[in-house]
Amino acid sequence: MPESRESATPDPSRPSGPSDAPVRSDASVRSEQPERPEPAARRSTVRSLLRLWPYVRPVRARLFPAAFVGIVASCIGLVIPLVLKWMVDGPVAEGDPGGVWLGGAFLLLLGIAEAALFGLRRWLVARPLAGVEAAMRADLYGHLQRLPVSFHDRWPSGQLLSRATTDLQLLRMFLAFPMTFLLVNATTILVGFAVLLGQEWTLGVVLLAPVVPLLILCSWFEARYSIAARRAQDQLGDLTTVVEEAVLGIRIIKGFGRHRSQARAYRALSDRVRGTELHKARLLAAIWAFILTLPEIAIGAALVLGTVQVADGGLSAGTLVAFVSTALALRWPVESIGFLLAMSQESATATERYFEVLDAPPQSDAREADRTDATEAGAQKADTSAPEADRTDTTAPEPDRTDAGVGGLRFDRVEFRYPDAPADAPATLRGVDLHIRPGETMALVGATGSGKTTLTALVPRLHERTGGRITLDGADVEAMPRARLRELVAVAFEEPTLFSATAGENVLMGADGAGRPELLRALEVSQAAFVHDLPQGSDTQVGEQGLSLSGGQRQRLALARAVVGTPRFLVLDDPLSALDVHTEALVEAALRQVLATTTALVVAHRPSTVLLADRVALLSEGRITAVGTHHELLHTSAEYRSLMAGDHDAGPGQDLVPEPAASPPYAPDPPPAPGPATTRVPDPTTTHGGTAR
Repeated sequence: MPESRESATPDPSRPSGPSDAPVRSDASVRSEQPERPEPAARRSTVRSLLRLWPYVRPVRARLFPAAFVGIVASCIGLVIPLVLKWMVDGPVAEGDPGGVWLGGAFLLLLGIAEAALFGLRRWLVARPLAGVEAAMRADLYGHLQRLPVSFHDRWPSGQLLSRATTDLQLLRMFLAFPMTFLLVNATTILVGFAVLLGQEWTLGVVLLAPVVPLLILCSWFEARYSIAARRAQDQLGDLTTVVEEAVLGIRIIKGFGRHRSQARAYRALSDRVRGTELHKARLLAAIWAFILTLPEIAIGAALVLGTVQVADGGLSAGTLVAFVSTALALRWPVESIGFLLAMSQESATATERYFEVLDAPPQSDAREADRTDATEAGAQKADTSAPEADRTDTTAPEPDRTDAGVGGLRFDRVEFRYPDAPADAPATLRGVDLHIRPGETMALVGATGSGKTTLTALVPRLHERTGGRITLDGADVEAMPRARLRELVAVAFEEPTLFSATAGENVLMGADGAGRPELLRALEVSQAAFVHDLPQGSDTQVGEQGLSLSGGQRQRLALARAVVGTPRFLVLDDPLSALDVHTEALVEAALRQVLATTTALVVAHRPSTVLLADRVALLSEGRITAVGTHHELLHTSAEYRSLMAGDHDAGPGQDLVPEPAASPPYAPDPPPAPGPATTRVPDPTTTHGGTAR
């Protein structure tokens, strides 16, 4: 998942009281968020399942023969009653032992053939359906990588995991068994009733009597079971989210002694799942009771009527035996309707849930769909801006221009509003104008919540701007292919994320084609020599999220990942926050060499980090309010000086020329800002409601 991802916390007790709610470190952030995105409008079961056809089409050459083999095997079972009729009316009635042995041998051959054909059917579908499941899982994973960060902000990770595991397993089971046997059993029932009507139509009509009640019952069952199946699968996704958060946050849970409240939250959600599953079981039991009872009553009535006809001489004993045997052979196809319908409903729900993710537009498409009028307004710059037609051109220009006026990294009246922000809330970024010249390092300073992390996330297009323009050496980032953009720009986040791989693999993830020399250089720049002291050196597995390492070690590996590819543009979001003073000084000394050859934007909270930059930009309330060197801003901006000194006397936008008087008693305090002698509060990255993240 992206590094800015924050998992949503479902409320397992809703609508219960607050005592059952989970207590997690991010509960205050997500307490007002919905459990899950709203499902799309309900489709019919058949329409939902037909969406699987693009995945089934490549393996139809084996699925269709498998269905045909299943039909033949099932119809062989209908031949057995005809053999019994011949035996009863022939060898048995005539006292011919040879004929009885011959009939028995024929029945044995039919049984062996039926079993062999069913085994062949299973062999035909096993391998291709495993491939279908693998292809669907690969498509889902690939699509998740292309979806915008805003999608991942909205969706709980447990919902995505359940779709990639439980739902796809349900679909594979449906394709392997219910899909085939719905066709096989339907064909068997039609052929069987044709045989019954051919043997004795009056008895056949008796067996057809339960058909209409069963059709009505199946319609009632489908409407209710589909709702219960959807609810159960969504609740399982919520349960997966709770388990995942508990595992990832086990240190917080243990550190605050919240294991009991977490266990209560898990039990509350688990009880909801249990209640839904019991509701499903009651529905299934109800339809099975009718499906089993009505045909049995019909068979009993036909048997009584047939016995009377045999006694009257109107029907032979062999015909009655064959009729009853055929009716009994149809019991399984009829009785299976209940659970086949149940599995079909669950599979249709799984299909809907799968395509809810796959139908979400990927990042480039999402940008075009969400383009607002603010983009056009921000594109109107009076002096050196490009015409509107140039701003929306999707042709990807090569960022090769290095003229001082257009080169480097430029923010031109950039605006940004989070998609889930209230309509009346101010935009997070409002008309940001900033130009970082080629080869220049710009420090970005601002109070917590001013929008620093949001601004840096717009450069690699982790979020899409809602107005204005961002260019790299004169080329609009939205007109670039994403692969090209990611080659030009490297990012190191404040909260480092490592993957379940080796230390070296985590670093080399920052550049395609990088090898051992680039790895060693990046480790040297980030002062990550500790990697060589690990048990297997750079080949040591760092564990899930790199939790086997300290916070400072993880941050240094993330910095090494950013610089390993010698990018043309470097975006660093407070990359040294977890380092001690001595290590920070060493990293800064090595980092100066990298910054001398690249264009960099560095979010800074401490003077030592600011001194890495050629110039400093002050971001206040979503706007750039001052640009200059560190020493210039110390003399001209009270807000900047307060940020560097950890002083809260100056408010946003105040200048220090001359020294300002004390703030009046009613003046609101500015947002608290970290200073060199205070505990730094991380810049929030996913707070909703229009504030900066």
